[in-house]
Amino acid sequence: MIKITFPDNSVREFAAGVTGLQIAESISPRLAQDVLAVGVNGETWDLSRPINEDASIKLYKFDDVEGKHAFWHTSAHLLAEALQELYPNIKFGIGPAIENGFYYDVDNGDNPIKESDLPVIEAKMAELQARGETLNRKDITKTDALKFFGDRNETYKTELISELADGTITTYTQGDFTDLCRGPHLPNTAPIKAIKLLSVAGAYWRGDEKRKQLNRIYGITFPKKKLLDEYLVLLEEAKKRDHRKLGKELELFAFSQNVGQGLPLWLPKGAMLRDRLEQYLRKIQKQFGYLQVITPHIGNKLLYVTSGHYAKYGKDSFQPIHTPEEGEEFLLKPMNCPHHCEIYKTSPRSYKDLPLRFAEFGTVYRYEQSGELHGLTRVRGFTQDDAHLFCRPDQLKGEFLKVMDIIFIIFKALDFKEYEVQISLRDPNNSEKYIGTDENWEKAERAIIEACEEKGLNARVELGEAAFYGPKLDFMVKDAIGRRWQLGTIQVDYNLPERFELEYTGADNQKHRPVMIHRAPFGSMERFVAVLIEHTGGKFPLWLTPEQVAILPISEKFNDYANRVAAQLEEQDIRVFVDERNEKIGRKIRDNEMKKTPYLLIVGEKEEENNEISVRKHGEGDKGIMKITTFAENLNAEVDRMMNAWKNN
Repeated sequence: MIKITFPDNSVREFAAGVTGLQIAESISPRLAQDVLAVGVNGETWDLSRPINEDASIKLYKFDDVEGKHAFWHTSAHLLAEALQELYPNIKFGIGPAIENGFYYDVDNGDNPIKESDLPVIEAKMAELQARGETLNRKDITKTDALKFFGDRNETYKTELISELADGTITTYTQGDFTDLCRGPHLPNTAPIKAIKLLSVAGAYWRGDEKRKQLNRIYGITFPKKKLLDEYLVLLEEAKKRDHRKLGKELELFAFSQNVGQGLPLWLPKGAMLRDRLEQYLRKIQKQFGYLQVITPHIGNKLLYVTSGHYAKYGKDSFQPIHTPEEGEEFLLKPMNCPHHCEIYKTSPRSYKDLPLRFAEFGTVYRYEQSGELHGLTRVRGFTQDDAHLFCRPDQLKGEFLKVMDIIFIIFKALDFKEYEVQISLRDPNNSEKYIGTDENWEKAERAIIEACEEKGLNARVELGEAAFYGPKLDFMVKDAIGRRWQLGTIQVDYNLPERFELEYTGADNQKHRPVMIHRAPFGSMERFVAVLIEHTGGKFPLWLTPEQVAILPISEKFNDYANRVAAQLEEQDIRVFVDERNEKIGRKIRDNEMKKTPYLLIVGEKEEENNEISVRKHGEGDKGIMKITTFAENLNAEVDRMMNAWKNN
């Protein structure tokens, strides 16, 4: 017998070899119908996999991330099985589950898969699903795996297998389709009731532009058709909110092939919006004791060799800049932290000087593959709202908690009401990915865990997701249509202070190493603005929007009065413009409503005579006639409440 511990800490005994499905059946038939995978000591397993030792388990349904992963991973195999039946000579790359659905990379030779092929493939998937085929896991040797996939001329699979360590390799088979895979999977394909293939894109094999471009087929599935229908509605809403579309319509940013791929151009309205975000954070940082610094856009290559960034990210950086000085090389700055370490070293530091908090809106550069670029969310040049805090070990948790407070302030001001937190730790089985001692890693990880406990946050722990120099806390927000975005991040680092030999003189008059905290509440200005556009649908908060007020004269003869009103509002720091077009007032109202301008002020003969304005508020309609000064006071009071709400908490 073995002991099985459940999430509520209750313990039951089962015969060794019991499966997750059998455990679910012992609880209730309904649970057994709904469960998709099982967590065993923190790992996600197939429901059919025997458990032979004492274990802590958790049963996952479709509502759980792990349940969705198993569901969509199996769906990727179902897609591959359908493709194999329809295109017998097709070759398979990889087919993972992703956050929303799955994809499979395939090579169909001279007949690439097209969007028009998707309905036929979808129908074949439904036909195969109806059979309810069982997925059988099998352990084989590396030699046997190479032979099996080699005999099938699966060159992409054999390449992957050849790079694996010698030992046991797992495959999964359903029907006539067998795939190289670690799992986990559903017991069978029966639960996959609703299927939709979404698109076909190009994807270079293993992300290498020098390798062949494969077809990447994206899809999503659900256990109920209703869930698929709801998702497709959200997908249409997401298309309307696409930041690339709205960014163009709202005249916020643009791209130019002459400037270069992945290098955004901020237009006046976008620059204004971004500047207000920066000023808002600067104001908060000042109250939290941050010092603003500025560092160059390039640095000597040796700086990044010292930090370890060159070894880790050199391939993803732009190539070194060679100067006329023999052997001298510079890099476009991929990270701000090495520069801030050098600022710390400019003066001797005492324990009384700490914590030191250096902040910078620093632009960095990464050479992302062209196929990975996507609007503002994936670019080659971006500005981080970066800060690096240098503190004593006894100050670490307190400083970490204060950084969390800043992130909560930002989320509140921008109406991100739902968020999750993830503690990203190192992979205990792959220590070569990281720098630093076990002792320092353990201290850093413990500080993050304790800070989350103190804040009462139910943080999700992910192994292997840490930065190479330290663990981190990531904040995932849900936008207005339920999508998750990773935004703010806080990282604890004992290692860069070692590499840069940073010191302070302690109360004992001895030299000590400071601890370093990396933090970026926005993450990057580009990505944050993209998420904000899609979250708000372009209807930004009043304090942030580039144009708060549009003044609409009823006819051209009231343009002068409209401009006098604008001048009075501008004196009150209100962002305003006059729509002087020779159009009917109804057209002006419609056009400016479409632009999501928060307030429309209509002026005509009556308003000019009484030195007043007629006010309309976006989404609320007519708010009546009022004096210009009254409107200005009300608007600024509304802005003040929004920007300073955090001070009252």
